[in-house]
Amino acid sequence: MVEQSDRAPLLDWEEIPPPDPNQAAQPPPEPQREDDTVAADKRTPMSGTGWSGAVPAVTAVPTAVTYSPTRNITAVVVSRDKPPGCGFARQQPPGSTLPFPGVTARGQWEEKDQIVAVFVVTFDTRSGNMVEWCLPHDVNLDGVEFKSMASGSHRITSDFIYFRKGKYFGLACFANMPVESELERGARMKSVGILSPSYTLLYRYMHFLENQVRHQLHCPGQYSPLEAFYEDKKAVLPPTGNGLVSLCPTWTVSSINRCMHPEMKITHPAGCMSQFIQFFGEQIMVLWKFVLLRKRLLIFSPPPIGVVCYRVYCCCCLANVSIPGIGGSVPELRPFFYINIADISTLETEFSYVACTTEKIFEDKKELYDVYIDNQNVKTHRSHLQPLLRLNAADKEKYRKLSEQRQMLLYSQEVDENCTANEEDLFILFFMELNNRIFQTLCEVAGSSDPTITADHMRAMGLDPQGDRSFLEDLLEVYGIDVTLLIDNLCCS
Repeated sequence: MVEQSDRAPLLDWEEIPPPDPNQAAQPPPEPQREDDTVAADKRTPMSGTGWSGAVPAVTAVPTAVTYSPTRNITAVVVSRDKPPGCGFARQQPPGSTLPFPGVTARGQWEEKDQIVAVFVVTFDTRSGNMVEWCLPHDVNLDGVEFKSMASGSHRITSDFIYFRKGKYFGLACFANMPVESELERGARMKSVGILSPSYTLLYRYMHFLENQVRHQLHCPGQYSPLEAFYEDKKAVLPPTGNGLVSLCPTWTVSSINRCMHPEMKITHPAGCMSQFIQFFGEQIMVLWKFVLLRKRLLIFSPPPIGVVCYRVYCCCCLANVSIPGIGGSVPELRPFFYINIADISTLETEFSYVACTTEKIFEDKKELYDVYIDNQNVKTHRSHLQPLLRLNAADKEKYRKLSEQRQMLLYSQEVDENCTANEEDLFILFFMELNNRIFQTLCEVAGSSDPTITADHMRAMGLDPQGDRSFLEDLLEVYGIDVTLLIDNLCCS
């Protein structure tokens, strides 16, 4: 369970160890922060979209799926036997039987610390951005000096940056301190960061990195705390270099002093979901469609870029689906977080991504993205995608339901101090159920004797029969669903 602090509402969290897996096997009666379990066939008005559209009855078996990439959360949903025609078959790997019914494999083990590198980046008035120090000393950090110190950072005093370096993800904290030094031109700028194969646990070290970058500004060259941190958290890379890591068999430091690595309230990227929804308003429904279609989304913002990295994460959460096998044939949606011009060659080969940048030059490089987001302005140069920029009646109704449920939740929290529900889970579950309903209906129709989508099916999925026609056509193509779309006597398959 996590606890909200008063430092930055909905952004700072205190981590509490996850519960015992055996206890998580039975879904609790109410949603919980670290153990959230929701039965899909028993939704309350506070969770889900609240639609009444009926779908054909099918055989159902309970299945557990992890639905939040940054926390150990397991949602128990009802998965239906996949009818033929969906094209989503995904084989279960041998030996994957779960010893604890109702618990995912992820829920059976606590994700371990896997820090593969720690580094300090500085701005040198003669050489520009450069890696000042790192562990291990032979790690390839080419380009990290620009990823961990965003373009334009000299105008701000502090920031944090999530980024991707090859097969690894990084988190760096930046700070800018005025100094009376002609050599440093009156300012000392540094970033302290880490690399890991996964971004899901990087938030744990936010405060440690913030403390260390301030330490480096005041006491340059004192790396002992960073050395101890790396020895405690490091992972061993296999010689194959395939990105998989194992924990170091022996630690040279058994624990880190609390004053050096405080278990304090920490900044959690998942906590900004409500600000994300409020920032974009109804435009969230436009972003939802582009993300579900696995388009390339690029968000521009001047520094600070940290909160924009959170928006990248939140965009990815809009595509959550808990029906087994869905999305197995489409490009994986992984956040790139912060990018700069050094990433151009990488982006040229990507089919789907969500990223952010502080460099305005990207707006002119239209071949690198499908959707460009500047502040709340969402636009696309792809003519076939432009109809999706227009909000239709169904979009506005979905957003109204989302806002209504949020108000109900806020009221419940006000009148009941023991209310354990929270805004983040409400938003995630809302879009998960929305996606589940769409794909479940499509799969059922694809497996029926008459694989035809009608206007009634569209309404049951929460879509506008006319306004969402092009969206559904693209969705059927991207996910390889074999059905015929029949609306107002216009047919396409």
